[in-house]
Amino acid sequence: MAKKYVLQTFIFLILVGISYTTMSNPYTDHYVSVMKNLSVTAVDKNDPLYQEITDRASDYEKKPQNARMDHVWKKIPGLEGRKVDIEKSYARMKKKGNFDENLIVFEHIKPRVSLEDLPPGPIYRGNPEKRMVSFLINVSWGNEYIPSMLETLKDHHVKATFFLEGKWARDHVDLVKMIAEEGHEIGNHAYNHPDMKNLNRTQIQQQISRTNEIIEAITGEKPKFFAPPSGAFNETVVQVAHELNMETILWTVDTIDWRNPEKSVLINRVLSKVSPGSMILMHPTEVTSESLDQLVLKIKEKEYKIGTVTKLLSEKR
Repeated sequence: MAKKYVLQTFIFLILVGISYTTMSNPYTDHYVSVMKNLSVTAVDKNDPLYQEITDRASDYEKKPQNARMDHVWKKIPGLEGRKVDIEKSYARMKKKGNFDENLIVFEHIKPRVSLEDLPPGPIYRGNPEKRMVSFLINVSWGNEYIPSMLETLKDHHVKATFFLEGKWARDHVDLVKMIAEEGHEIGNHAYNHPDMKNLNRTQIQQQISRTNEIIEAITGEKPKFFAPPSGAFNETVVQVAHELNMETILWTVDTIDWRNPEKSVLINRVLSKVSPGSMILMHPTEVTSESLDQLVLKIKEKEYKIGTVTKLLSEKR
């Protein structure tokens, strides 16, 4: 009997100790404190503010757009849709006391068809409703202009996609690392700038794969985009790139900087043709290096964001 009493007392003391430890646990105390101070906005559907959000929701909502094959532009990426979350938007606005479009909370709706669902095909542009453009900087020469171009892009917090020739990358490892370290995207521009449409399937595969290996060895990342030199390609080129899990990238707007135009000519050429979703082709040339600062400013004045090809082709608005 005494042993049973001692055992019960021992168990009781252990339980008391556990309870005390739990109640005095700083993490538990913090959680309780947060829960006490957490204010939950009750939803009043008869509130004029709630009704206003409901009535105006359609002004801000967008239907998702499926990726598609266009008869002119070929593969066009889709865009996610967005629907106003009325209750969450109400909770945010109620604290302020009035309707504020900057406090709208959206639900994002993925399109049914993504770029990856489409058959192999070249990509010339992003979605024409996405207010973003990309700089495609093809590199197989022009080493002396790359540092200044990188500095300008850095000053404006702009990331570009550099398509590097494999042979050039092999011979200029420091510049490749410099581009990667600045956070720019790196794509594949074939190994030695051939006319890809005149190559057989094996040669095409070698041009792309060899360049991928060189870039991956330097940066640790395998390119996912291929830009055929001079824009020369055929169905076999696109198919081989697809088999290597790569998209074939062309351009929407060409600076034609290799002809060494005047700065004003280059800038006006781009600005007269740029539109939502444009991919702007350029090279490391003297005129591009000197024009880049104004080009970025002028494009931003048009209220375009400038992002990498990956960001341009993403479904996010």
